Amino acid sequence: MATMERNLIELMPTMPMPMLNVSESASSRLITMMREKELDGYGLRVFVAGGGCSGLQYGMTFDDESREGDSEFSAAGLRVIVDPISAGYLNGASIDFIDSLMGGGFKIDNPNAASSCGCGHSFRPASGGADEDDAPSSGGGCGSCG
Repeated sequence: MATMERNLIELMPTMPMPMLNVSESASSRLITMMREKELDGYGLRVFVAGGGCSGLQYGMTFDDESREGDSEFSAAGLRVIVDPISAGYLNGASIDFIDSLMGGGFKIDNPNAASSCGCGHSFRPASGGADEDDAPSSGGGCGSCG
């Protein structure tokens, strides 16, 4: 019996692990937002752009198409799309939605960040991550700190 179980396990396809973890509360909030905006067939595009107080900043938008090289996966029932350059900065990160008396918002916890600005919208990558020279540039600050 042990041999049969081992053979069955070997035949089972391995599911790729999502590069990002999206909490149930974040997924639920984003799906609700897409429904309110009647964005059928859309997913959440998560990306990193140059700028912000710490050098790079996070971005999220609703998108209905994948581009060449994009990673696409489902996280907590939400379609998530990440471009190949951003993937190097976001691998292992998690997105949560926090609702508090002081206001709600999305929070990204990124193990690839050496430091983050006070508002949490920008970060400085740790060494050994994606090549900083490849990061998209946009200039400017995040506007949330200070």
